[in-house]
Amino acid sequence: MKGDVRADGRDESPEERADRKWVDLLQEIRVAQTGVQILFGFLLTVVFQPSYRRLSDADQTLYMVTIVLGATAVGALVAPVAFHRIVTGRFIKPEAVVWASRLTLLGLLLLLLTMTAALLLVLRTATDDDGYVPWIVAGVAGLYLLWWLVIPTALRIRLGRRAPEGSDADDAGAH
Repeated sequence: MKGDVRADGRDESPEERADRKWVDLLQEIRVAQTGVQILFGFLLTVVFQPSYRRLSDADQTLYMVTIVLGATAVGALVAPVAFHRIVTGRFIKPEAVVWASRLTLLGLLLLLLTMTAALLLVLRTATDDDGYVPWIVAGVAGLYLLWWLVIPTALRIRLGRRAPEGSDADDAGAH
């Protein structure tokens, strides 16, 4: 109900909260979408390069895995837009925000895997001795996990606050 100030200090109705969360989520998706689309576009051109045929079977397989990961990352990060378009005007925005948030998290996980696989492919191709390449890729993947998962989760735990029902934490289904 409008005028009720919740534990988070916001004075907004459930509909206003859903609108705010939707706008926030779209801003986040724009950042991730741009990166994944540029990476995917680059990956699409690799197979058309003459040097592609000189890649080992293992590297060609790694390329195919990378391109599929990139395609699914693009799909998951674009899905919230299609989702919103289909449910617009049906008065289910709070539920749409939850599902869009889940799809965005899935897209970010797929983006992490795509970037890791692409880095592995490029470094294997760029070096003659790939004995150290997996260690470099693991280190970079570790940084992604640290920045994208560990630090935010640690901050959430350290603050020790449980989000109020209906808060932003509910977007990903975390209760």
